[in-house]
Amino acid sequence: MSKTILVTGPDLDPAAARVIAEHGYQTVHTPAYADSDVIAAHLNESGAVGIVSRMGRLDASVMDAAPQVRVISKHGVGVDNIDLSAAAERNIPVLVATGANAVSVAEHAIALLLAAVKKILPLDASLRAGRWEKAGFQGRELRGSTLALLGMGSIAQATAGIASGLGLKLVGYDPYATDGAFERHGVERFKSFDDMLPRADFLSLHTPLTDQTRQIVNSGTIAKMPKGSFVINTARGGLIDEAALLAAVQSGHLAGAGLDSFAVEPAAADHPFWAEPRIVVTPHIGGVTREAGARVGVDAVGGIFQILEGQQVPAARVANRDLMADGAKSFIKAEE
Repeated sequence: MSKTILVTGPDLDPAAARVIAEHGYQTVHTPAYADSDVIAAHLNESGAVGIVSRMGRLDASVMDAAPQVRVISKHGVGVDNIDLSAAAERNIPVLVATGANAVSVAEHAIALLLAAVKKILPLDASLRAGRWEKAGFQGRELRGSTLALLGMGSIAQATAGIASGLGLKLVGYDPYATDGAFERHGVERFKSFDDMLPRADFLSLHTPLTDQTRQIVNSGTIAKMPKGSFVINTARGGLIDEAALLAAVQSGHLAGAGLDSFAVEPAAADHPFWAEPRIVVTPHIGGVTREAGARVGVDAVGGIFQILEGQQVPAARVANRDLMADGAKSFIKAEE
């Protein structure tokens, strides 16, 4: 068995790389956003038995090209780039680093919210262009407005904690979360997404991308939000109908948006969002901090070695647990 771990991307935090070396394994990297053929070629050449999934898609063709792979570990929590069913069919667990980057992503969500609502970027640009546009400017306070959270996982809860300190009222929708997730930060729980939308001065997205959530923010849902509201997305770009969002901003129904992810990544150089100053954009770096990088990397790599060494892992870390055959779940730790 090859003692190699493949990282789909050019970087891995040094702390995580040390964990790999301490186990007597070597690390091989693909280029950023490599396609399936390139990833498959790296797996074939290296004989890697574990994958740290950062960039690029891991589909059935990749898995078929590398039957020696025993575990895939996501560098984060979003697994829409991994074919979970294909992995389950091949008895490959897909692990996630639950909560490891929650604080960093939550801080970024609030940063996007503040930048969009306070119009930081257009004001910065106009001042650098020689204009002093204080006369006639009118800003907006956040205190007393309502932040609506779609999803109540670790990132949403961290966002709620920061938002409550800013004096925002909090509402949320997540059919899978416990009542405790809402009660912990005083979030009013809604039973449906549509019922929550009229309360959403600011809508922050914190849900996985699935067939059920794809383009959940669309012309119909946006129309239910108050005029002058904002959309913040630090989750997955596919949650938003991008054309509908742009149209809503240009019409004035939405006052703006703050986006860290896009339907296709890397986003095109001529993406229409770039020409709209009321939409604040960043290149999917909400969780890319020194602190989160170390935690996520170590968690992702640690999960790989738990599987390779025959240890059990908590069920919450196995993204495709419900898709795997019962006989292939012995590595999942029983809930106490």
